[in-house]
Amino acid sequence: MDFYFLLFSLFFPRIVMVVYLLMYPQMFPVNTVPQWADILLGIFVPRVLILIYIYQNMGYDNIWFAAHLVVMVFAYLGGTRETKRRRARSYSE
Repeated sequence: MDFYFLLFSLFFPRIVMVVYLLMYPQMFPVNTVPQWADILLGIFVPRVLILIYIYQNMGYDNIWFAAHLVVMVFAYLGGTRETKRRRARSYSE
């Protein structure tokens, strides 16, 4: 897998997948996910799809898998304590 795909997909997973699919199709990660699942996961939960790509190409004992997993958990659970504090402050105003 390409280093830049892994790096930028930490922050912009949907955009990176579309860019790599359209502009660099030869560098798009090889996978065994069915086409319909690629489309649905890419639209609704792109971070899960990228985790599947990393698992299939590099394995789960890779630092990229761990980094993407941590970012996915933070993104789907609402972020860190600072984010929650900021939200609570904006609701009270």
